[in-house]
Amino acid sequence: MEGAKGEGPAGGGAMEKCMEQPGQQDYHIRDGDFVVLKREDVFKAVQVQRRKKVTFEKQWFFLDNVIGHSYGTTFEVSNSGNLQPKKMMEEITSGVSYFLETKEAGIDNRNIVDDGKSQKLTQDDIKALKDKGIKGEEIVQQLIENSTTFRDKTEFAQDKYIKKKKKKYEAIITVVKPSTRILSIMYYAREPGKINYMRYDTLAQMLTLGNIHAGNKMVVMETCAGLVLGAVMERMGGFGSIIQMYPGGGPVRAATTCFGFPKSFFNSLYEFPLGKVNSLLNGTFSSKALPSESISVSIEENNGILLDDLQTSPKEKEENITEVIENNHPQQETMEIISQEPEFKEHKERGSKKDYIQEFQRKQEQQKKRQIEAAALLSERNADGLIIASRYHPTPLALSLLEFVAPSRPFVIYCHYKEPLVECYTKLREKGGVINLRLSETWLRNYQVLPDRSHPKLIMSGGGGYLLSGITVANDKQKPETCTLESQKTEEPTAKKRKIQESDSALGDLP
Repeated sequence: MEGAKGEGPAGGGAMEKCMEQPGQQDYHIRDGDFVVLKREDVFKAVQVQRRKKVTFEKQWFFLDNVIGHSYGTTFEVSNSGNLQPKKMMEEITSGVSYFLETKEAGIDNRNIVDDGKSQKLTQDDIKALKDKGIKGEEIVQQLIENSTTFRDKTEFAQDKYIKKKKKKYEAIITVVKPSTRILSIMYYAREPGKINYMRYDTLAQMLTLGNIHAGNKMVVMETCAGLVLGAVMERMGGFGSIIQMYPGGGPVRAATTCFGFPKSFFNSLYEFPLGKVNSLLNGTFSSKALPSESISVSIEENNGILLDDLQTSPKEKEENITEVIENNHPQQETMEIISQEPEFKEHKERGSKKDYIQEFQRKQEQQKKRQIEAAALLSERNADGLIIASRYHPTPLALSLLEFVAPSRPFVIYCHYKEPLVECYTKLREKGGVINLRLSETWLRNYQVLPDRSHPKLIMSGGGGYLLSGITVANDKQKPETCTLESQKTEEPTAKKRKIQESDSALGDLP
């Protein structure tokens, strides 16, 4: 609400300034924003672009009409593919109208036979109704009226029938703002393998056990498509610093992009290659050893120009970049696909490959500078926490990355299987420097809450992975093993030393 202060009767320029303030722009959908489409329990993350065709739940439509509306608005898909806002009162009255027309209900369903002949309307009739532009709720109403067995069903069966037909024929979509909870549910339902089968409640426990809050200095190592990184960034709110450790040529941040963070959030995000950790710990790290060919690219499902594995020589680099660009669009069909990408549009506007290559090299130098800054932050060894959620074995990752964490700081390690974490637990206990080690698993069960029908759902998640958490402490250097006899004597108890002295004096009196 701070953005409303100072708002006066100015012209359009003042209004644009007001809309640019963070407090004003979070409530309304703008062109280029990342949003999540919701229909029943199904989610899909998309970017709002004008005249961009979106397919969701076997239906296609355009997102032009959602621009300017507030998040959480419900839309209905028309025959032309446009989204029309659906008022809340219409939803209430449409739901009530079904029951006003169907007050009768049977006692039980024992006499109902599912022979496929109870519905008088055929598929051709339903298709004709759709072609006429009749809304989905009216189609459902006609299905009820033309059903010979609907009034014989119980009230619960009627409600179930209505919900099933509404889901099939009513194209109602809600546009919501991306968040950690929504994106984690979406990934776990659609593509759990990309996030290492991490369940949303497990991710919530990681954020809690890791004590993620604004102002922290966090080290994050994850191979969950950037979901864990995005969750940490959302919790920190752009304050503090995050060092992302990545394997391979560059970090994967597809899920992080779906959050739609402002550019200021990425100012505090650093990245560092995992292969250079040992040299940084040994003190032999050099900025010349950094891979200059890797570029931080958000790997998404759409086609794009990925420039990887290029030579470090400027001349060879320029030749390879030119070759990659030419090989990525040699035919007209490929050109039509890549021409929709932002990078290609920028390249087309510049009009020459030389400018594109210079831009590519500028990004390389910028990334290398950020990696040097990340190395400086890690060298301080005062990180406030460590988060590991990787498909690699957690033991070598934990033993090396914990060196960058300050004492009395929490760390959390996720793994889909229990056995690697048990081995990591044993190694950490042997090495020392950690306390309060805890290996846990969360049991989650959903409940259906309806009048006279509340019960646990029959289908539930089998497992959401395991968490190993603990707290770092200052590890004293071990004492040398070679000790003299005199030092052993001084360390012995007083009573034992007295007995030894008495025995020695008794032996001295003997002839």
